[in-house]
Amino acid sequence: MPTPTTSLDARLEKFLIDSGLVPEADILAAKTSIKKTNVPLGRALVEREKLTEDQLSRVYAHIQGIPFVNLAPQKIDFEVLSLIPEPIARSNNIVAYKKHEDSLEVAMLDVQNLPVIDFIKKKVGLKILPRLTDKKSIQAALNQYKRSLKAEFDDIIKKETLSVTAVGEAKEETDEKKLKEMAEDLPIVKIVDTLISHAILQKASDVHIEPGEKEVVVRYRIDGILHDAMKLPKDVGPAIVARIKVLSSLKLDEKRLPQDGRFKLVSDTQKVSFRVSTLPTYYGEKTVIRILNENSYGLTLDKLGFHGEGLERVHRGMKQTTGMILVSGPTGSGKTTTLYTILDILNTPEVNISTVEDPIEYQMARINQTQVRSDIGLTFASGLRSLLRQDPDIIMVGEIRDGETASLGINAALTGHLVLSTIHTNSAAGVMPRLIDMGIEPFLIASTVKTIVAQRLVRRLCKNKEEYHLSDGEYEQLAKLANMDLLLEVLKQEEIVEASATWKTIPFYRAVESAECAEGYEGRLGIHEVFEISEATRELIMKNADAETIEKQSRSEGMLTMLEDGIYWAAKGLTSVEEVLRVISE
Repeated sequence: MPTPTTSLDARLEKFLIDSGLVPEADILAAKTSIKKTNVPLGRALVEREKLTEDQLSRVYAHIQGIPFVNLAPQKIDFEVLSLIPEPIARSNNIVAYKKHEDSLEVAMLDVQNLPVIDFIKKKVGLKILPRLTDKKSIQAALNQYKRSLKAEFDDIIKKETLSVTAVGEAKEETDEKKLKEMAEDLPIVKIVDTLISHAILQKASDVHIEPGEKEVVVRYRIDGILHDAMKLPKDVGPAIVARIKVLSSLKLDEKRLPQDGRFKLVSDTQKVSFRVSTLPTYYGEKTVIRILNENSYGLTLDKLGFHGEGLERVHRGMKQTTGMILVSGPTGSGKTTTLYTILDILNTPEVNISTVEDPIEYQMARINQTQVRSDIGLTFASGLRSLLRQDPDIIMVGEIRDGETASLGINAALTGHLVLSTIHTNSAAGVMPRLIDMGIEPFLIASTVKTIVAQRLVRRLCKNKEEYHLSDGEYEQLAKLANMDLLLEVLKQEEIVEASATWKTIPFYRAVESAECAEGYEGRLGIHEVFEISEATRELIMKNADAETIEKQSRSEGMLTMLEDGIYWAAKGLTSVEEVLRVISE
């Protein structure tokens, strides 16, 4: 008996041949290819560019007798849109767009997804009328969740201003009971919940709540760049801080000293951790919330942006049983994510892994994680010293900040441990002079440090982007900063471009603003330089050579700099040259 997919493929094939929309030879070629991949015929034709997504959706709608709807230009009533929770709509590509007395019209990419149709039917208690649509329509509808949420927030502020102001008038009150009452006031709870949910939908990494002379400014850091999100009445500031302190189990009546805490949000569809930091300022306490989406954990090195020889160098370093792997870069460059990804790969039943971190950003199964507590004397150095008595095979130290921690890490690597850590330097080669400044002897660095990764994060281009080719002037400018000949060879070796390609024939892209992408970018990608200690570089370190000399030697051995790696990703069309230069120059 044929499966539904097989039957649909047969009807699709007959319609395409009868209508002449796709030549029969192209259909036969697609059918041959899917015998190995087992993908539907329609998807294979789209991948081969014989049909567009829109054409395929409309053909499917026709042969299945299901209406096709285009939601791109439509403004959907938020009450109807919210009948399907945003996470379910996003994960299943389904949106509610029209409600009748006893039925609900939903737009879908896959009308044969019967489990989700049944789930929504039970949830809303209405008959579900499936309609086919395309990806552009679904994305346009999903974006309305964000806009509706902001409108909802504005509505809360307008409706609850008097109540909020009344709470705010108690801002000088230091009695903990009064502060707790402020934090549990309904409009304040709504405001904080909306701030957090909006930040998650916007994929923000941080929320900044900053008190000023006349108002409270809320800013979101999205893809590494801060954006003003909203401004609130000044009187709500203390109450918002109190609410966040309650969530984070911080002292409500302590306003003179900084505090750090954390809390979690767990639902059926997501698990998000929040790290909270409060700091006294002239106009009140500034609060920063770091958002850590635990659902996104489980990354791989190639998904982080490692590739080719750089990826091989990291894998060789991970296979070592002793020595050090260091990741360098400024704050917010993804160093900890890289370390956690390496740890996840190394986390097997055969090894004992222990960490000393400040803070612990993700809890990992089978790994012994220790939180630094400087207030009671548990520092990176003292924690590392204690770890060495716990018989670990692999040790991660959150950050090498001082000579004592660096010395203990070096000694741990010398005595049969693999040590992973981060360090603040601008380049991979700059790690050696930094360690020497901390009092580490060059011969110890040369004998323990195996691999150094320096990295930054660049924003990814959206699908809607402008193609262009490098002019002679642009190429000459890049050639002054990067080894363009080596980079072209790498692109050819990894089959990113054809063997006959030149820089004049390789397309590059610029960001284009759109409704979906305000600045033409969404998401971020790592650019790296992976420094592997060779015999030649080991000798230079022993001679106390400067960073420039060490980097020159490593580049002669085939290392791509971060700038060159950024141009590599620009040549792949995932980011822009302008974005790479912006990040590198920071």
